[in-house]
Amino acid sequence: MALTQLNFAGLNKVEVAIMRLKEFEPTEGYQLAFSGGKDSVVIYHLAEVSQVKFHPFMNWTGIDPPELYQFVKEHYPDIEIRRPGKTMWQLIKENQMLPLRKVRFCCEELKERGTSGYLITGIRWAESTARKNRRMVEASFKYCNLVFVHPIIDWSNYDVWEYIRLHSLPYCKLYDEGFTRLGCILCPFTRRTEVELQMRRFPKHVLMWKHACDRLIETQTNPRFKTGQEMFDWWLTRERYKDDKHQCPMFN
Repeated sequence: MALTQLNFAGLNKVEVAIMRLKEFEPTEGYQLAFSGGKDSVVIYHLAEVSQVKFHPFMNWTGIDPPELYQFVKEHYPDIEIRRPGKTMWQLIKENQMLPLRKVRFCCEELKERGTSGYLITGIRWAESTARKNRRMVEASFKYCNLVFVHPIIDWSNYDVWEYIRLHSLPYCKLYDEGFTRLGCILCPFTRRTEVELQMRRFPKHVLMWKHACDRLIETQTNPRFKTGQEMFDWWLTRERYKDDKHQCPMFN
């Protein structure tokens, strides 16, 4: 679906997104969650075009691709970089486990910290099945003082890239290397097709994950896995357990 195709009420998707931003603009202005990915590049530009007041920030996790950080520093110097109080490796040690799809203790500390008010995001229905039930404007279930605004929620991947091309917007070079989504390296939500790509592209980060597994084995009195490598291999298969952490084989 091209951006020029009518969406509703005679407006195209760009006009609709701008209208949404203007309609829900709070007096104090928006917070804008900037990840450095293609969607955040688009919402940043749309926020500028719509002339709404906004403050862009990036929660730097420490396990994002270095190229992503360099891209943001070079092309978006006004972005506030927020660093976490704890590293991923400290969180793993505290929780005595690696992050899983159903046990994501890392997101709250590394991704969701310190945000309130009206938050612009680049969340889209086309990204995943889990996001198809999201609404364009929605209150946070976790934080009572946070409201999400997703102005491009109904855009396709094609729409995003067409907008970037039409406006000659910069984007992270990792997309040209075959990556389709950018974020924490070897996150449990990484698609299997991209796990191998990340393994080859970021060997230092892979080594850090393996070291975290080794340290977990050393601190557990009766570990389920014999070696850190065995734990890492299991974790890397993306065979996440549906039940709670006490039924996870990573535990005694």
